[in-house]
Amino acid sequence: MTDRQFFLLAVAFYGVATLFSVFSQRRIRWSGGAVNYGLLMAGLAAHTVMLAMRGFSLERCPVNNLYEATTFFLWTILLAYGVMGLSSRLRFLGTYAAPLAFCIGIFALMPALDPPHGPEPVFGGAWISLHATLILLSYGAFGLGSLAAVMFLTQDHDLKVHRLQALLSKLPPIERIERIENRLLVCGWLLLTVGIAIIPVAVGRPAGVSLLSDSKVLWSLVVWFAYSALVLWHYRFRLVGRRFAWGVIANFLFVLLTFWGTNLMSSVHN
Repeated sequence: MTDRQFFLLAVAFYGVATLFSVFSQRRIRWSGGAVNYGLLMAGLAAHTVMLAMRGFSLERCPVNNLYEATTFFLWTILLAYGVMGLSSRLRFLGTYAAPLAFCIGIFALMPALDPPHGPEPVFGGAWISLHATLILLSYGAFGLGSLAAVMFLTQDHDLKVHRLQALLSKLPPIERIERIENRLLVCGWLLLTVGIAIIPVAVGRPAGVSLLSDSKVLWSLVVWFAYSALVLWHYRFRLVGRRFAWGVIANFLFVLLTFWGTNLMSSVHN
């Protein structure tokens, strides 16, 4: 099997997990967390094989075009969920992680995102791999944080309208969901901070190109300032509850919708 076929297999597992998540949401007393977790981890295993095959064949970290960046970005979200899901209390995130993984996976399979490779790119050794991994892991944490925020808003709404589903659901208490949301946000912010801080060491500047004028670098700084403001408002000015959850969701939607375009416009990242 080729690396692309392994990724197709991973997306198939994500699709089955999505269907299972929809089915389990219709069962008030049963969430099917263990089965859903197993399906996502099976997909993650195939996804990991795909990245390993692509990386070893190219002898570099596989993040050089939009297909590779997208699949690596998705892998970090599923990897973060896989670690958190070792605790049965946190497997509820898979209910929303599965549809997100399936949609991003379908997008990544578009042939135009993976054109034939031209001349081999020049990388700065282990530093560039560390930089890419930290940045993309931060996006994974932000993605899981946004899923927790969606669950927080769902639980909050159900409790306000006194729905029976909120009382019988196997989702954790709303206070625990908010704590998970906060911790994921801070974890992602720390990873992003370190990833940006090592840019001068990790990224070689092409001739005639300024890093500060590169679209991807500028975009990363905008994302960092947006999440820094959210962290500051939360811990300094006590931004909590629904407003904080909407802020987490809005920030990640911005990342999700603009990541691809800025990557295509970047002369440093292409």
